[in-house]
Amino acid sequence: MIQKENKSVIIWLLSGCFLVFIMVIVGGITRLTNSGLSMTDWHLLTDTFPPLTEAKWNEAFEQYKKFPEYQLINSQTNFTLADYQYIYFWEWFHRLIGRVIGLVFIIPFIYFLIKKKIDAATLRKCYVLLGMGALQGFFGWYMVKSGLVNNPDVSHFRLSLHLTFAFVTFAYTLWVALDLQFPERKSIHKELRNLARIALAFALLQIIYGGFVAGLNAGLIHNHWPLMSDGQFIHESVFIEQKTLFLNLVEGKSGVQFVHRTLAYVVVGLIGLLAYKSRKFNLDKGQKNGIYTVLTVVFIQFSLGVFTLLFGVPIWLGLAHQIGAFVLLASLTFTLHRLSK
Repeated sequence: MIQKENKSVIIWLLSGCFLVFIMVIVGGITRLTNSGLSMTDWHLLTDTFPPLTEAKWNEAFEQYKKFPEYQLINSQTNFTLADYQYIYFWEWFHRLIGRVIGLVFIIPFIYFLIKKKIDAATLRKCYVLLGMGALQGFFGWYMVKSGLVNNPDVSHFRLSLHLTFAFVTFAYTLWVALDLQFPERKSIHKELRNLARIALAFALLQIIYGGFVAGLNAGLIHNHWPLMSDGQFIHESVFIEQKTLFLNLVEGKSGVQFVHRTLAYVVVGLIGLLAYKSRKFNLDKGQKNGIYTVLTVVFIQFSLGVFTLLFGVPIWLGLAHQIGAFVLLASLTFTLHRLSK
């Protein structure tokens, strides 16, 4: 049974999970619409609201014109103030949600702390979450800063760090909530638990490479499946873009896409194996539901990835694929928790 004082804490944590989910969606739109470099500085309070007068909009637009994205890309097109307002909105909205998440976490946390509604173990986990939230904000600005110097695009390493850490923060928040939701300890199915751990690890690696693909726009090439091109499972460009094989696999567009494709098969295989092996265990309802859910989600996510590639990453499919990754991580986290405790 859930302790009465834990119910409000669980709702609070799950609300945070939902807001992180929304932030990841808006972050995906921000990336897919090339809006991430529209705000050229960062202040904790002063840019909470967008420019409210035409003069302020013009001032912000003139500031934007001093940076590489406008000078090297948008100045070559008929880029108007209205175009700037559009990309500004998505980056501003993304940052606004980050601030809302901070308030949603800190204000109830202080209340629960004063009322002593959080036990010592959960309190330590909440301090970790507080640090993760602050670090995520830093990673966001660290990412944006990389696109404001010479190259009018953010570092794909920093983008992937920002994206992956958002997923990890969500997963850890969900885990803390599940610890409160299911306080009783049961026998552990170690074989299934270890397999679920491996599947989760590879899913996180796949998310990292998803960030690499997004940061390098690597989904815009080799738009074939199951082969990378007509007659080639591994395109020759996988090995020749960079100086070494390692650099090809972390910096080359073809190499990064190849690894992302390959990891997709690995993740599907591991989750399929988890579902197959689970048949010989006497599982409770929560464990069965978790495994069936993650099996369903991984096949949907795999299909979304294929269609996203085949259609050249339209915004709606790219966003659906990112949401699919989020749902897959959530279902894997839930399944691992139920197989672990």
